[in-house]
Amino acid sequence: MPLPAERHAVLDRKRTLKMARSAHAYVRGNTAKFYEWLAASRVAARVPQGTPIWICGDCHLGNLGPVANGDGRIEIQIRDLDQAVIGNPAHDLIRLGLSLATAARGSDLPGVVTMRMMEEMVDGYAAAIRDPACHDCGEESDVVRSVERAALGRRWCHLARERLDAVEPRIPLGKRFWQLAAEERAALEHLFDDDRVAAMVLSLKGKRGNREVRLVDAAYWMKGCSSLGLLRYAAIVGVRTRKGNWSYALIDLKEATDPIAPAAAGAVMPQDDGERVVAAARALSPYLGTRMLPVRMLDRSLFIRELTPHDLKLEVDQFSHGEAVRAARHLAFVVGKAHGRQMDRAARDHWLGVLEADRRSAIDTPTWLWESVVALAGQHEVGYLDHCRRYALAA
Repeated sequence: MPLPAERHAVLDRKRTLKMARSAHAYVRGNTAKFYEWLAASRVAARVPQGTPIWICGDCHLGNLGPVANGDGRIEIQIRDLDQAVIGNPAHDLIRLGLSLATAARGSDLPGVVTMRMMEEMVDGYAAAIRDPACHDCGEESDVVRSVERAALGRRWCHLARERLDAVEPRIPLGKRFWQLAAEERAALEHLFDDDRVAAMVLSLKGKRGNREVRLVDAAYWMKGCSSLGLLRYAAIVGVRTRKGNWSYALIDLKEATDPIAPAAAGAVMPQDDGERVVAAARALSPYLGTRMLPVRMLDRSLFIRELTPHDLKLEVDQFSHGEAVRAARHLAFVVGKAHGRQMDRAARDHWLGVLEADRRSAIDTPTWLWESVVALAGQHEVGYLDHCRRYALAA
């Protein structure tokens, strides 16, 4: 099992392989190229500047899914805020549109379905901007709702088997979880001795008062493309009950770094990246934001959150024609609610006017959105094939 000095090379190989699996996986793992290619595209100057608000910054399919709050209520929200900035909401729409378009191509759906998806995406998003408190997107997606229903019935044993391959409160070292260096273990023990961190764990477990909180087990977590070269840990924390028994929480600790997504000119955000991510989560995904805390460890900025059995990623292997269109509307509605609740009525009306001003009768999608998605889909297809060629040569 690799120690810190060896991790980067191993993670780089795994990231390269993961991104070679499909064009959709390549899009998901290539945020930097997304913004680089968008800025260089001929349509870049025509992308409107919406009211500066907190945006996800990496709004693809895999970053949406069921999220539980501290009381166990579940809602589809944005799940990953690493790239979040106060920026242009149009960027989230383009990123989501590209993700949906590549998922449709991966399902071998014709281009006309992508056109319909973009139309429904804008309609669903606009409906949420008009009324962010509304819970009716018009036509719900069976795929999205089925993931939400699956989340409702999950318990600790499901989470442990899925994340840890075990039900006992231990983290099995192996493919996904790697041995800690001595200084990492000491830093984690010190972190969970912090009263502020202990208070967060107690509040998430619904407990109050002077209770014992201790680190039971921890490991470096090889997870996702974004962990390359960064600190990422899984920790099991025990909380002693008043009767002397122990209950457990699975904690995710992730390093926060400078975002790639462009911030709006003059945007005022926390300078500490962990604080930025948590502030964004509380604005965009309140169910998630209430379970997060910025911390510092090993002279780096991290954020921590409890993982609950209800938190699921939206994975789409295959879309049918009708389901692709419904999912586009439903997911854009989720993003629209996250954006809209940050705007006052005047800002929402203005942004709706911008969205409606550039829609045609033939392709009922703003031209800047359609042309951005088309241009970026082409760029990413070329980039993906070149990535696969380089991976094959390296292999």
